[in-house]
This record gives sequence, structure tokens and C-alpha cells, in this order.
Amino acid sequence: MALKREDAIKQIHIEVEMENTGIDFSPALYSTLDYTKYQEQIRCLFDHNFKKLVDTRLPYGFTFKSSGFSNRLLWNPTSALKIVKEGEKFFLIKGKDGSEFNEEIAFFERPGYYNQKTSDGKEMSRIAQARTPKGRIFIVYSNECSLKDKGLDCLFCNINDTKRRFESVDKIEWKNPREIGEAVAAAYKEGFRGFNLTGGFVPERREVDYYIDVIEAVKENYDGDEENIHGMACVGAPQDLGVIDQYREAGYQHIATNMEVWDENMFKYICPGKEQFCGGRANWLKTLQHEVDVFGRGKVRSLFVGGLETKTSLLEGIETLSDIGVIACAEVWKPCIGSALEGHRSPETEWHIDVLEKTYQIHKKNGFSLDDYYYTLNTDNPLSHLYMLDGQSLSWEKPTAFVA
Repeated sequence: MALKREDAIKQIHIEVEMENTGIDFSPALYSTLDYTKYQEQIRCLFDHNFKKLVDTRLPYGFTFKSSGFSNRLLWNPTSALKIVKEGEKFFLIKGKDGSEFNEEIAFFERPGYYNQKTSDGKEMSRIAQARTPKGRIFIVYSNECSLKDKGLDCLFCNINDTKRRFESVDKIEWKNPREIGEAVAAAYKEGFRGFNLTGGFVPERREVDYYIDVIEAVKENYDGDEENIHGMACVGAPQDLGVIDQYREAGYQHIATNMEVWDENMFKYICPGKEQFCGGRANWLKTLQHEVDVFGRGKVRSLFVGGLETKTSLLEGIETLSDIGVIACAEVWKPCIGSALEGHRSPETEWHIDVLEKTYQIHKKNGFSLDDYYYTLNTDNPLSHLYMLDGQSLSWEKPTAFVA
């Protein structure tokens, strides 16, 4: 039976609330799940859980059974949203006994390649993480940022604190290109499509050389058409814009340069390292325009941290970049543990829902497709679910059925 449109919209709004407030559940219960069956959290870049929890294993994400919408799991024992277990089934509920929301969920199954090792004995699950079932592969080549040593970390970021707390627990370390090539190839054989390569700031020359070595290693290990690799390089704005051309010439088909903040003065304050070492905000804008010129419309992504600046400023940035061909959107700001803004508050969920819906209209105006979202965003998200609700589907999948 098809899901009613109004129920699907409610699910999407709940997804935004989950990103904004997390979910209450028993860590002790979920630490006992069979992680040979379910996919576990691996804190490879940021820890977005709302409370400190280091030694307890948690599932990475789940899908709503009625819609197939996928979501990540963020723990917050004070959230109004709860996961409960009834027999062998799990439900996400809100309100007393689920009076406001009640949906059965299914945790992500553990990918098969998570059980494989690279030729030098590294666990592939620690090299390349799955973000959605049969979706994109997320690769963090370095789980630290060199801006820390200069005292110029972005204020919302907790990459270095995440490394400090989880490096030994989750066995995250620098990856060499060969390991990445082997892990990506194994994931693709299983049905995954596209990978995103990212990490903290490293000196520019090393970054360019490393990214090129990675795409070459992926091509060496992948036995299909190179046009189907869909590699994405997430990079900072370079001083020499010719560097962007090198990424495309090497074989990357998508690229991301995240502005984070649109307002000029707030950009300087929130992202001091990006301001001082990447040519300032003006160079970030020049970089994004050049990336569109080189890679094409819908092949470039820029994320904002939604909630750090006024809604008017944020939407101005999203529309300005989208109009030139950049898939620009806002992630819900979570004042992360270990960041300079820990303890602050993100706007109310309704604020983020309004930004989501206005962003969707901006993107529709600019002709971005669901395939564009799939290959440029790190994960499935409420924006892509709005596209599905309007009848779009990924080019290789059947549309999800919704009824009025």
C-alpha cells in the first residue's frame, strides 16, 4: 500500500527534528545488537551525538519501513523522539505511547565489504564508510585538521576532538591511496555508487597530489566503465584556480567546496582559517564559479551550517550559489561536543524546516535532479526525500509510490 503524501511530509519534518534534537534510546540496549548483521557507527570525521559516549557501540542509521527514507542515528537522552523495541521490531515514536508519531524502522544492514580487508590487512570498514544502503561511500583520508595548530579551527567543528576521543576506539588513521582504491572497488561490486573523499585541512600541494593518487588507485582497482566511478573531491578554495582543472583531468566528476557561512563578517569570525589561508571569502566564491565552469551545473556542491546566521542571509547564499549552478544547501547545525560553540543552541526545528522547503524550491527552479543530489551530497537527506515525494527517482530505480 502506497504511503499517503501527508504522512510522507510528516516523516520528512520528523527527519529534520531528528537532525536538530537527536533521538532518545538506550545505549546499553543497542550495544548488544548483532553488529555482524547491522551497520555500526564509526566516528571517522565528526561525532554528532549530543552526549559523550565513547565505548558503547551504536547502529549507524535506519530507514522508515513505510517510505524507505533513510536517516542517521544521533543519540540525545533529552530528545522528545524515542526509539522503542516491541518484540523483535523497532519503532520511532513521539508523544505518549506514540500519539504524535509512530513508525516502524529498520536499522541499516552491515555492508558485505565491511567484512573484507585490504591487501595490507586493514579493515575496509575503517577505510570507506557507507552512508546509506547501497548509496555513496564516504572516505576521510585524514581525521584531523591542521588549522588546530594555528588556533584557527572553524568554530562549529569538532574534527580534532573527535579524533582525540575515537581514534583508538574506531581505529581511524591516515589512509593510503591503494587502500582506498581496494575498498571502493569492493563496495562498488556490492552495488554502491559514487564516493566522496574528504578530510581536514592539509597543505595544498599535498592535497592535490594525494587526491590525484586516490582517483588513479580507484581506476586501477575498478573493473567497470570509468564514467561510472562518480568520484567527488571535497576541497578547500585553492590560491591557484588551475588546481580545480587538475581534479577534473584526473577523473573526478564532482567537486565540493563548502562555504559554511554566507555573511561576509560572520565568515571571517566563524571560519578564521578559511579566511586567512584560502584567499578569503571572495576566493571561495571565485573557486565555486570556476568549479561550475570546469565540472558543469549540478556537479558542484557547497554546504552551509544552517543556524549560525540569519535565515535571510543563509537563503541569500543558497540562492546565489544555486543560480550559478552549485548545489548549495544547509545542514542542521548541531553545537558539537568539543567545538568552540559547544553548549550553544541551534534554532527551533520549524526554522530548519522552513529553510529546507525554501531551498527545495530554489533547487527546483535551477533544474537540479535527484541524481545530482545523489552524487554531490554525502548522504540521503530530507531534500532528496522531497524530490521523491514529487515523483522523481534515481535514474536506476523505480519511483516510490505516494498517494494524495
